[in-house]
Amino acid sequence: MSSNAARRGSRTPLGRRARRIAVAAAVVIALAGMNGPALWRFASEQYREFRISRPAYKAANGHWELLDVPGEYRINTIHAALLHTGKVLLIAGSGNDQKNFDAKKFESVLWDPETGEFTRIPTPKDMFCAGHTQLPDGRLLVAGGTKRYEKLEGDVTKAGGLMIVHNEDPDAPKTLPAGTRFTGKANGRTFVSKDPVLIERAEKIFDPATGKFLRTEAGLARVYVEAERSGKQYETGAEDNYRIHGLTGDDRRNVYGTAQKLALDKKDFQGIKEAFEFDPVAERYIPVDPMNEARWYPTLTTLEDGRVLALSGLDEIGQIVPGKDEIYDPGTKKWTYTGIERRFPTYPAIFLLADGRLFYSGSNAGYGPADVGRDPGVWDLETDTFEKIPGLSDPDIMETSATVMLPPAQDQRFMVIGGGGVGESRKSTPRSRLVDLQGPSPRFRDGPSLDEGTRYPSASLLPDDTVLVTGGSRDYRGRGASNILQARLYDPGSGAYRRVADPGVGRNYHSGSVLLPDGRVMIFGSDSLFADKANTRPGAFEQRIELYSPPYLHRGPRPELTDGPTTVERGGTAVFRTAGDPSAIRTARLLRPSAVTHVTDVDQRAIALKVTETEDGEGVRVTVPGNRAVVPSGWYMLFVADGEGRPSEGVWVRVR
Repeated sequence: MSSNAARRGSRTPLGRRARRIAVAAAVVIALAGMNGPALWRFASEQYREFRISRPAYKAANGHWELLDVPGEYRINTIHAALLHTGKVLLIAGSGNDQKNFDAKKFESVLWDPETGEFTRIPTPKDMFCAGHTQLPDGRLLVAGGTKRYEKLEGDVTKAGGLMIVHNEDPDAPKTLPAGTRFTGKANGRTFVSKDPVLIERAEKIFDPATGKFLRTEAGLARVYVEAERSGKQYETGAEDNYRIHGLTGDDRRNVYGTAQKLALDKKDFQGIKEAFEFDPVAERYIPVDPMNEARWYPTLTTLEDGRVLALSGLDEIGQIVPGKDEIYDPGTKKWTYTGIERRFPTYPAIFLLADGRLFYSGSNAGYGPADVGRDPGVWDLETDTFEKIPGLSDPDIMETSATVMLPPAQDQRFMVIGGGGVGESRKSTPRSRLVDLQGPSPRFRDGPSLDEGTRYPSASLLPDDTVLVTGGSRDYRGRGASNILQARLYDPGSGAYRRVADPGVGRNYHSGSVLLPDGRVMIFGSDSLFADKANTRPGAFEQRIELYSPPYLHRGPRPELTDGPTTVERGGTAVFRTAGDPSAIRTARLLRPSAVTHVTDVDQRAIALKVTETEDGEGVRVTVPGNRAVVPSGWYMLFVADGEGRPSEGVWVRVR
């Protein structure tokens, strides 16, 4: 073999190896070129996870994690309430799902944050879009819900609407069953009632001075009717009197119907009258006396004597309840009208004030005329006087805003956060508005703003006196992929927001947040109209639940309450033993547990307690304010915090 040949033979394996390496490198470069954005996103996400998981980051910004919910317990959570057992009641009802409604599939789930266990709760009625509030004995009052789903114009096949039924018989009320037929005297069209209806007897009116009979005023009732047959030809265009089929004798003359236009236009949701108390110990719904009015989207506000005021909502024919406010008495389990007829849009944010009056912030969740019941103010139920509060910025963009009573409750300060235009408006506002109701002439002023217009923001009071504000969307129900993945802590002392760790799940319509006894916050729900930015794919209900651990949970050991009474008298004192140094404890707060839906939570409030170290140096003594309008009777979480703002876990106490 020649030397040249030998040299060529020795170079051949190396040359082949070099070519293979070059080809492989070219392939890697080509793949990187094609998949560069994906590789970059992967690397960026990995770095983000590393960064937000560092102890220093958590101590400054807190941390988010997904709750592991087994598949069989995942529901469309619309409502959530923290119970004095420490468990959270998640209520879906039919979950804004027509198929569930038609199948009478109504759902509730109980979650225990301490053990992680889930329990399905039999749900007797469709509590989707009900109202709820905490009762003095620790039960949860749930009232109203869904009788019939809305139908959009174009989906309505039978003309329908409101029929007013008259009874001119002064001697007896009349009852008409569902399926009663009404035929117009002029138009000849026949409509059928969808529900039974009771018409009170007529009232005889006498002259109070002479006692002389003047006239008879017919008893009136309302019922929803639909045409017997489908088609536009069965619409009516004017008011008509309607003969009622099946009546005999004088009833044929005394009982009749009247209706305006009965058409194929949109039919709104319709409410129910049913009410229940949820027993946290028995873990079941217990039926109580139904409301006098059907309500869908009502607000329930606890009064200073422990009774509950029910306001607004859509009635059994899909119209705003025309005033007719009513009160529930937990002692008798009965509802009575207030005799006041003040109108509000649905889910109005109405809070109990320290003087027993009520504050309406203007926040609401929709449904109702744009020019009726929208002005914020202070309402006196005793006199039915309403004092409007001026100065509100963006007053026409208050729908889907959140309102919180800022801590401590004794200061009577409120903050309204974000909001949008009436109905499906694209408008939204980044503003936060503040009002102090202790001054002689309360007036709204602007507070700090969010980065962008925000509808459906969730707001939870925390035991360190800050407020967690998270989620929301720029547009109606997250249209255009407009969910806002941001969270902030608001400090009432400094009057400023501070950006903290971002949530991983977008939240808009049908979302809310609940403070847990361990100091974390649970965020649930979201019901986007669309799943893409172009609004071409329908959205799906967000069943994932996130838990936020605020910064105070990542800053070392926390105070601990080890022993104490479970009942505290209003205006009295109580001693609680502590682990560690009780002299380090600086503040004590009672936090009323949440009952939230549609980012409306009028239950939560944080009450400052006087706190001192006990003489033996082994605990603290706390004093509860004596004003029952500041401290309504019921169960509370007691938190104490040290000088670093680190709160203990909440201890359940009942205030009597």
